[in-house]
Amino acid sequence: HVQLVESGGGSVQVGGSLRLSCVASGPPHLRPCLGWFRLSPGKEGEGVARIDTISGATYYTDSVKGRFTISQDNAKTTVHLQMSSLKPEDTAMYRCAAYALCDKWFPMESYYLAQGTQVTVS
Repeated sequence: HVQLVESGGGSVQVGGSLRLSCVASGPPHLRPCLGWFRLSPGKEGEGVARIDTISGATYYTDSVKGRFTISQDNAKTTVHLQMSSLKPEDTAMYRCAAYALCDKWFPMESYYLAQGTQVTVS
């Protein structure tokens, strides 16, 4: 049983920065891939960034490349999403996600998901 506890988020001005964190627990073989989806009204859930905790490989959706950075701690149980140069279009509910595979984005409902944290950029 995988559990995800995330923190961070909040409100920030355009151009500002925020950091999200997510602590994962449970069987490691069920959660080698950790990352974030974001959901905003009227849009489908979007995979934002993910990290393969075994290889260290990182993946980003095009709209955040160069602005967001995903990283993990040495224990590979905590991941962070550093978000910089934030834009209004980054406003969304961000949900930490875990899955057994990391080579691509799978349907969001396939993932273990945290409750979510709101990020508002204005």
